[in-house]
Amino acid sequence: MLQIIPGKTRVGWIGTGVMGSSMCGHLIAAGFSATVYSRTRAKAEALVAKGAAWAPTPKAVAENSDVVFSIVGFPSDVREVLMGADGALGGSRPGCVLVDMTTSQPALAVEIYEAAKAKGVHSVDAPVSGGDIGARNAALSIMIGGDADVVTALQPLWSAMGKTIVHQGPAGAGQHTKTVNQILIAAGMIGVCEALLYGYKAGLDLNTVLQSVSSGAAGSWSLSNLGPRIIANNFDPGFFVEHFIKDMGIALDESRRMGLSMPGLALAQQLYMAVKAQGHGRMGTHSLMHALSSLAGFDWKTRA
Repeated sequence: MLQIIPGKTRVGWIGTGVMGSSMCGHLIAAGFSATVYSRTRAKAEALVAKGAAWAPTPKAVAENSDVVFSIVGFPSDVREVLMGADGALGGSRPGCVLVDMTTSQPALAVEIYEAAKAKGVHSVDAPVSGGDIGARNAALSIMIGGDADVVTALQPLWSAMGKTIVHQGPAGAGQHTKTVNQILIAAGMIGVCEALLYGYKAGLDLNTVLQSVSSGAAGSWSLSNLGPRIIANNFDPGFFVEHFIKDMGIALDESRRMGLSMPGLALAQQLYMAVKAQGHGRMGTHSLMHALSSLAGFDWKTRA
């Protein structure tokens, strides 16, 4: 089994966006050498400045790595960077590990696991929760599917990026757990935005309101971390609306496959489709407030 040793184990990283850049940065800070790839090279420059090597393709990343992480946008991106013509699996040697941290389809995670196993390569699905804040603070929740011995061997790498690290079961289990997470967030974000909308219309000082409600039974991560951003009109993405719509689509597809009715989730997805239609697809998930305030007949940003 692969031993993870700072200064010796070579890490590969595919996808240096809002979260990936911080996560890879923590591994470099922990003493691991890194080879990185991103579709937009400029997004990787901060990591290159910290000592990472640039690779022209995901395959080249794997050729120079013992463990390859990927965190990209959509399942189609996962398939391309891992199993495409220039994908990481093509450059992986027996004994290497592929770790996909994208929120993706459970069935795709199983497919990658089986394709990797046929080459003597290990594969783990390990989506995360915590957004840009969790990524920057190395405080992510990491939900892991894969073989137990591989997951255990990777502990030094998990610890450099997250605080809550749980092996959920075999391949695909990490993705199923992340789907549970996204269902919870979808309904919860409606509550956060509607509550702040009500408070504003009632003439309350919203920051004062948060002091009372965020520490009680109504408290949540979204309320404490994104509520202040909503009040301050800061809709910068910790997680993109368009990616969240993708996640809810995965959840609805899986629910239909299991014969489940999910009316709350379906409503949330429709509201987020409205957010995207308003031009906010590359803003944070808390920009749901734009759609809900529009239904109330005013613009939240201008409060008019």
